[in-house]
Amino acid sequence: MTFQRRLFLAALVLVLAGGCGQKIKPVSDLERKQAAHLASEAEFAVSLRDYARAEPLLAQAVALLPDNGSYWINLGSVRKRLGNRGGAREAYEGALKAYERQARQNEAEPDPWLKQIYVLALLGRVDDARARVEKMRARFPTHRVVRIFVEEKQFELMLQEPLIKETGL
Repeated sequence: MTFQRRLFLAALVLVLAGGCGQKIKPVSDLERKQAAHLASEAEFAVSLRDYARAEPLLAQAVALLPDNGSYWINLGSVRKRLGNRGGAREAYEGALKAYERQARQNEAEPDPWLKQIYVLALLGRVDDARARVEKMRARFPTHRVVRIFVEEKQFELMLQEPLIKETGL
């Protein structure tokens, strides 16, 4: 193989490897404010039980701010109430991915782990959620919030909540 072909092949591999990971574009302050405004409008629509109005607003909010798991959860909840189980599943999966990214970015905090457990419960993946509880307990053995969550069996109580039953899959 000639030097030029090797160089071309190496450049091609670098370009392809650089484009493989999922990249979230940086979010400007304006986009963050627009997403918050859209989510606020959607929250008002939900308070009026106008789910058809809330759904596109939340879809726009998650498009602007894909790392906000609560927007994804609200979108899933609205879609479930509209009878769109597939769309709700897609939104809950988006929330799970957002919380997984947050957990990787801030490895010292258990909060994204707790939120992942909640989303897994919404998805109906109870066994996966229980496994995540055990991983979280092993990862944060001395953290007060984690100890309370595990010792007081908060996960089992969470599964009995009416909201989980109403908006879960």
